[in-house]
Amino acid sequence: MNSENPFLSPPVTTSFRSVNALRREEAEEEAARLREAIHHHNYLYYVKGRPAVDDAVFDALFRRLEQLEQHSPGLQDPNSPTRAIGAPVEGDLPTVTHRAPMQSLQSVIEATAVSDFDRTVRGRVQEVTPLYVVEPKIDGLSVEIVYEQGSLSVGSTRGDGESGEDITRNLRTITQIPLKLPAEEAHPALLSVRGEVFMTKSGFTALNRERIAAAMEPFANPRNACAGTVRQLDPANTAGKPLSAYFYEILDADRTVSATHVETLNALAAWGFSVNPENRSVSSPGEIDAYREELSARREELDYEIDGVVIKVNSLAGRRELGERERSPRWALAWKFPPRREETVVTDIAVQVGRTGILTPVALLEPVEIGGVTVSRATLHNADEVARKDVRRGDTVRVVRAGDVIPEVTEVVNPDRHGRAPAFSMPKQCPACGTAVERDGAYHMCPAGLSCPPQLAGRIEHFASREALDIENMGRRTATLLVERGLARSVADIYELTPEQIAQLEGFAERSARALVDAIAESRSRPLSRFVYALGIPHVGTHVSRLLARAFGSIERLQHACVSELQKIPEIGEETARAVHAFFHTRENSETLEHLRDLGVSPQPPKEARTDTLAGKTFVLTGSLSRFTRTQAEHEIQSRGGRVTSSVSGQTDYVVAGENPGSKLDDARDQGMPVIGEEEFLSLLDAR
Repeated sequence: MNSENPFLSPPVTTSFRSVNALRREEAEEEAARLREAIHHHNYLYYVKGRPAVDDAVFDALFRRLEQLEQHSPGLQDPNSPTRAIGAPVEGDLPTVTHRAPMQSLQSVIEATAVSDFDRTVRGRVQEVTPLYVVEPKIDGLSVEIVYEQGSLSVGSTRGDGESGEDITRNLRTITQIPLKLPAEEAHPALLSVRGEVFMTKSGFTALNRERIAAAMEPFANPRNACAGTVRQLDPANTAGKPLSAYFYEILDADRTVSATHVETLNALAAWGFSVNPENRSVSSPGEIDAYREELSARREELDYEIDGVVIKVNSLAGRRELGERERSPRWALAWKFPPRREETVVTDIAVQVGRTGILTPVALLEPVEIGGVTVSRATLHNADEVARKDVRRGDTVRVVRAGDVIPEVTEVVNPDRHGRAPAFSMPKQCPACGTAVERDGAYHMCPAGLSCPPQLAGRIEHFASREALDIENMGRRTATLLVERGLARSVADIYELTPEQIAQLEGFAERSARALVDAIAESRSRPLSRFVYALGIPHVGTHVSRLLARAFGSIERLQHACVSELQKIPEIGEETARAVHAFFHTRENSETLEHLRDLGVSPQPPKEARTDTLAGKTFVLTGSLSRFTRTQAEHEIQSRGGRVTSSVSGQTDYVVAGENPGSKLDDARDQGMPVIGEEEFLSLLDAR
């Protein structure tokens, strides 16, 4: 396996060996990498609104992790993304605890999975006619909105399913969201509803036209545009944007409203909520299939993006009988559409060099429109994939753009045509620096490291990224210009840049150049964990960086740690320990670290734990606490050596239950776990 996590950034491989063919240590390593990658992609999708891989790739990674965990129960982890929803809340907006958990849906593509779902439902649920309700699966932003005495009280994003970002002021600007419920309708005094906020496709096109005219970066797709617009700090930046919403569930109410989903939808409509007119009642897999085919055929006519249909059991009593999984209900299923495909011609196959030295073949295409976006290039992943698909210059190929992210060539349409170009082969020298290329498993690598311009630019971009040292405006374009102009020959060189040098770069003026120099200077004293992550050590993501920073306290101590010391840290395996040790014992890296120290880069050590009274204890938080936000409570536990997980398991020591606890409280009681309230929690924190 390649030294870098192959699932973190494109090209992401989804070709896996049989789980039966894996040795125990191979399965453990693959599961750990999948968890790291899925957490990372969830963060990019839910928090940043900037996915790096398409839905099909993400689903393949998720299914593989589920397969590994089911095949080897010893691989299961209470912190696995297979047990979580969305991603933790991060950013500048306040956090809101949901009235009830906002779960994800299990997604499938195969019709057989729908038949299996139907058999399960019929075997468990007393039939209510209609048996199901089917709805378009809108590709937008899931929100919870709470009404008190008929007035909009608070609205939030889904976040991690238990809590989300407070976007109340922004939601008030969307005309399809009622600010007050009609007085003449008998709505509950306390009502929490779930819906999907989305940007219309026509509005998205107009908005991007305005951004381009203003020399601003256009949004990638309507979902990203919606997420970025709704999560603005200033609601004036949300008002007037082409946002809309449909509502489809009651999460919580102070009285029973309905016995079926059809009645729920009718009640929502009567109270002034927008309910999707495409919703339909059905009672068989055949009717579900017909609805999906009809909706797929009309997909481009709709003024909003959809990526499938949602199938829900109509009877609410039946839903309770079916119950829930860790992260999704058993009474609903998302049946996704196959990825969008179009045909075009490969004009050439180029090779690009990534940050870690991996060479990736890329198909240059005659421009083709797929789902309203013009595509002119598509990844071919690696040499083995090119050979397997036998893609050559001049071929007509099918291109898929699943999830509106990374286009990919799926197959050659005319492989038997006469006069085809010779088969593609990877270059023997790096196309960027001329260094002899080396083979590492499925990948071809340039071993030149920082002397290879694109690798250096990628390292600088990673070093300055928000999750690392957070240097604003030091993106790939700026990093590439610095390398091309000879202003940066290592990541340390950025600390010697002057405003005059930066002002000479395209896109910079005197003011923006000064701002970048100031941002670089501020990054000298970032937390140690972020500095460790910024170094780009193989196998070391944000979580492992925090573990290393906490264990060693300084970059000097970490730099001199031996493999056995590193392996003593919980969650650090042999391969990661050897990678960390090798990184710090490479001459080039040692020289860069020394140069950084000479330039005043001094990462701040983690704050010392106040006590170790909670060392070895694992906590689960549910509901809202009066004295702490969720983040504050987690910090109090961690600062005393404890650990916080997102779900109840055999390793849980305490479940802290606040006001309006979620399903975790039921899980704790079912499993006989200790449940404590806020006062008992305070006593634990104060213990000496």
